[in-house]
Amino acid sequence: MIEYGLIGEKLGHSFSAEIHRLLGDYQYQLIELDKNELDIFLTGKDFKAVNVTIPYKKAVIPYLDEISDQAKAIGAVNCVKNHKGRLIGHNTDFDGLGALLDHSGVRVKDKKVLILGTGGTSDTAAAVCSHRGAASIIKVSRTPGQKDNRVMTVSYDSAVCEHSDAEIIINTTPCGMYPDIFGQAADIRSFKKLRSVIDVIYNPLRSSLVMQAEKAGLKTEGGLYMLASQAAAAADFFFSSEEYKDKTDAVYRKIYNQKSNIVLIGMPSCGKTTVGKLIADKTGRTFIDTDMLIKEKAGTSISRIFSDHGEAFFRDMETETIKNVSALSGAVIATGGGAVLREENITHLKMNGIVFFLDKDPGSLTPTADRPKALTREEIMRRYRERYNIYMASSDHKVDNNKTAEEAAARILEVLK
Repeated sequence: MIEYGLIGEKLGHSFSAEIHRLLGDYQYQLIELDKNELDIFLTGKDFKAVNVTIPYKKAVIPYLDEISDQAKAIGAVNCVKNHKGRLIGHNTDFDGLGALLDHSGVRVKDKKVLILGTGGTSDTAAAVCSHRGAASIIKVSRTPGQKDNRVMTVSYDSAVCEHSDAEIIINTTPCGMYPDIFGQAADIRSFKKLRSVIDVIYNPLRSSLVMQAEKAGLKTEGGLYMLASQAAAAADFFFSSEEYKDKTDAVYRKIYNQKSNIVLIGMPSCGKTTVGKLIADKTGRTFIDTDMLIKEKAGTSISRIFSDHGEAFFRDMETETIKNVSALSGAVIATGGGAVLREENITHLKMNGIVFFLDKDPGSLTPTADRPKALTREEIMRRYRERYNIYMASSDHKVDNNKTAEEAAARILEVLK
């Protein structure tokens, strides 16, 4: 018999099992079901309680013997408890999304809100925004039309043409979710009065939509806090308890740090590889050197790539490599000295990463033959002056590496605590 878990169609992106392991001492597993298997699973009732995710939040309702008032109000269920053979449905997404809005500091009262998507989570978002006094709520869908008596749905084109005065956007679609992390549900540049963007996607930690909102200076947050909050509420529902909700903040912080990549930027020979490997050894994380990946793919040295194909060719390879590793989570990533020269590289790295500028006195940096932009001490000094402000602007934290690599690694790990 399955004890506790999550049912959904595709769960490769999910952090739920790890969150529930942090919440309490109970078995929790991911259970991928196709549409034909859903009926067998629910009629078999061979489980104690499960969470429900895309695309089954509405599909499970006909199988339930009882449904909570909160789930009825939303019209979707995200957890089902087997109580002596009776299936009871509930929805903790309402609490989770409300907690996410509070955590992000986004206030919907008297605001015009656009909700991207029309699935179960969009119904939750509409209910939360209505409960909190939003001035108007409009759903945006690829299949527009009147969905119900409460919320109108419009096309994406209509949203831009007729509702460009929206102040808040909430994305409830899976567009931009792992593994297709570079997708984006909408381009927010058309919404001139926009002040806040919330994306329920939590993998990557900061979706492409969130990154665009950050660049625009908007108040924004991804969905990890919602996931942690609704999971804690679900555990309370599973066990008829009130003890798990208080663990939300601690679980959120732990999962965020575990899933964040540690990204090291800085000058050639500043110690990124040495410090990165120390951190990886101390934490059990995977270590990745983007320059090494480029050399392996090219089958030659970086200096040879420069001489044979030019710098632009190398930078293209570097960008493609960084784009690929940005989808990882929980890794240590050491980048090349010039990775910061393309803004898109930092954007990609920050989707799942915390960026540390490893700063070292340029007088102690060593010129080597495999660093074609820093072959001499004069070139190193010139590169340092050219790039220092870029390193600072690109990083979340600056770490001094003028003593030992062990001390620099320890400072980075202290930041993560």
